[in-house]
Amino acid sequence: MSSITRIKQLILDDQVIFTEKADIELAREGITQRMVKEAIINAPAISKTIRSNSPKTGEREYLHIIVGPTYRGLILYTKGKVQIEDDQETFYIIISSKHYLG
Repeated sequence: MSSITRIKQLILDDQVIFTEKADIELAREGITQRMVKEAIINAPAISKTIRSNSPKTGEREYLHIIVGPTYRGLILYTKGKVQIEDDQETFYIIISSKHYLG
């Protein structure tokens, strides 16, 4: 199964967590969590995957950049990661913005 398909399934199963940083950005830009979920579901693919080191643990992680439209046509940029804790897979949304310059 592709990464974008798995992420979309996690969104549909409500296995998604918005970080505090993402919630602050959403409020600042007038975006709702539902709009972000719509944009991910409507995205055709993952735009880019970045290898990074977790600021909390220092462990290697993969951040997925997803660009997609809401049902009203607003293009959103989202960065997140899939994380497994206690055998539970969750998609963490780290950043979401309507200012995409792709």
